[in-house]
Amino acid sequence: MRDGLLELTDFHEARLNIDGRVHRTPTIGSTLVGRRCGLRLAFKAELFQKTGSFKIRGVLNKLQSLPPHELARGLVSMSAGNHAAALSYGASIVGASSTIVMPTRAVPSKIEATRDYGGEVVLTDRDLMEVVGELQAERGLTLVHPFDDLLIMAGHGTIGLEILEDVPDVEAVVVPIGGGGLISGIGTAIKRLRPEVRIIGVEPTAADAMTQALAHGSPVQLGHPSTVADGLAAPFAGVHTLRHVREFVDQVVRVEDRAIIDALKLIMTRVKLAPEPSGAAALAAILSGAADLEGAQRVVCVVSGGNIDSATLAAIL
Repeated sequence: MRDGLLELTDFHEARLNIDGRVHRTPTIGSTLVGRRCGLRLAFKAELFQKTGSFKIRGVLNKLQSLPPHELARGLVSMSAGNHAAALSYGASIVGASSTIVMPTRAVPSKIEATRDYGGEVVLTDRDLMEVVGELQAERGLTLVHPFDDLLIMAGHGTIGLEILEDVPDVEAVVVPIGGGGLISGIGTAIKRLRPEVRIIGVEPTAADAMTQALAHGSPVQLGHPSTVADGLAAPFAGVHTLRHVREFVDQVVRVEDRAIIDALKLIMTRVKLAPEPSGAAALAAILSGAADLEGAQRVVCVVSGGNIDSATLAAIL
């Protein structure tokens, strides 16, 4: 890392750190959906990742860096679900305890998965980070931030390396945004190697923390954003993620929940993948015309996760 920005070596080191502990997820083409969009389209299927989302990549890279005495104190974080499951699973691998603060409105199946992986779940209607701070003070726990951490971002950036290997002629990559850890990692890794590749981020209109941060020049607190894409409902963008998005991302767009649902249905019926709504946001940006692809034909959408519960699925379909 130099000047607070990730370097190519950070991604290669992260890849070594997590090698053998995560899946090398496939990149799946879809002629039919691509034809509908007028593109040569592929999907990076992180819904097949361990714990059902990309989050485990960053978590394991972070935990690899922690000294034994910090692991021994126990780990703490906040999450609507995917980071919670990843941290619980990762903590079990390294022999640490984990406590995750989750909103009471979190998807029940994500709460259950976090507990099944061994994590302690603290449910609250209060500000999540405030409760995390209290737990740190009371128990001396080690914070593993869900997105605003350079090692977390570097772990997620290994997806970018795989995309370039699988689709060497890629011209644009479209990535969902929550707090910004995923797009910061992917965007930086790709731009370090192929600066001409266009990187586009996508947020739900009702949870546009990165858009607002870019407009204000610093992170903005959103309170409790509500969107069908619960995995993208971060209450703020990170300081580190904002800086990387400014430097390495070409465009950040917003899409309505209806567009996300339409994209989800198309992926399920035509690509035969079953993502959660967050994982369909990238395609939604293309189908709605929000993403400015600037003549790019070879495009990859990142399908970030597949942890959809039966109630949400039934309501959408």
